[in-house]
Amino acid sequence: MAGALGGMFANQPPGPPPPPPGPPGGPGPAGLIPPPAGLRNPNNTLVDELEASFEACFASLVSQDYVNGTDQEEIRTGVDQCIQKFLDVARQTECFFLQKRLQLSVQKPEQVIKEDVSELRNELQRKEALIQKHLGKLRHWQQVLEDISVQHKKPAEMPQGPLAYLEQASANIPAPMKQT
Repeated sequence: MAGALGGMFANQPPGPPPPPPGPPGGPGPAGLIPPPAGLRNPNNTLVDELEASFEACFASLVSQDYVNGTDQEEIRTGVDQCIQKFLDVARQTECFFLQKRLQLSVQKPEQVIKEDVSELRNELQRKEALIQKHLGKLRHWQQVLEDISVQHKKPAEMPQGPLAYLEQASANIPAPMKQT
């Protein structure tokens, strides 16, 4: 597997090289703009570049140079460059993994089919659980509606008026016991 990921770990970016960051004296604090492609460390990997560009994004947002700076356009330009660099490296990383996925599908098509079947099974289980959850809620609300309809039927069956209430209340009182 490590051999399959060789391009990622040997600085062989699959996509086009990132655009140059701009002139050396350009906007942004020193150290946040990466060096031109020719000056990169040959041991850098795509993952290292992604991590470095991600850290540069945060560094550019919390840098004291930006906090103390007064030129908002310069700050915005520097931050935009860092974010663009991160997005470019992220695209290269995505492209790398897509190429590896394509190679896998060509070399081992049965593996891709197994993964698809596994994903479909997981999706079916998730949807079955969701159906059971909704059925439980449906049964609950059906019971609530049934209880409400029963409660509304009871007053209609009972006679109306104050005398009817007294008759019903007295019917529930036990009869007095006869003395012998």
